[in-house]
Amino acid sequence: MMPANGKSATHRLLVINPNTNPEVTRRISLHVLGDLPAGTSADVVNPDTGPQSIETAADRDFAIPAVLELIRQNGECDGYILACFDDIAVEEVRRMVNVPVISIAQAAIEDAAATGERYTVVTTVDKQVPTIEVLLKKYGAGGLGSVRACNVGVADASARTARAESLLDLQIMSAIEEDGAGIVVLGSGAYAGRANDLSAKYGVRFIEGLTDAVRRLSPARSLG
Repeated sequence: MMPANGKSATHRLLVINPNTNPEVTRRISLHVLGDLPAGTSADVVNPDTGPQSIETAADRDFAIPAVLELIRQNGECDGYILACFDDIAVEEVRRMVNVPVISIAQAAIEDAAATGERYTVVTTVDKQVPTIEVLLKKYGAGGLGSVRACNVGVADASARTARAESLLDLQIMSAIEEDGAGIVVLGSGAYAGRANDLSAKYGVRFIEGLTDAVRRLSPARSLG
């Protein structure tokens, strides 16, 4: 578990990386804890058991019980963020608690859709593309967004290996030049905290759902 942040904070969020990769959790934690709204604290955790990366339906099923156990272990919170670009365990957690629960996928897709601009979600593995396409429709954004995969594993994407960065560059450029995307949505927790740097590099807006999810669950902004 990464430590909570915020002196005298009274609004506590639990941010869950559903896979067991500590590097992904570390990157998520650096981003979350570095930019928390006033009065908000956050714990960033991952399960002790389960898949190291969630890339298949079997991985997803394996991860859900561990996520629910984390909810039980961490006591009462004021909001829960599932830091995976999927709705893994979201409905199950909502049945357990009476506070807001959101995935980074929902936060990012709804933020991108609200602009009315054409956008592309760039994710890691190609097996995630159909899942994300379903989420675009679920959150009312099917007509605006498309999905591209870098065909690279979550662990490599988080580690920013040379191959992973080259494939990410290729898909971002294709999104801009071929899809006409004015916005690129980073479709993985492995890309947490990279929106600003990538926006500066490519000259278009990048969205990653972690920032949006934290803002929406802060005291000044509630999902209800």
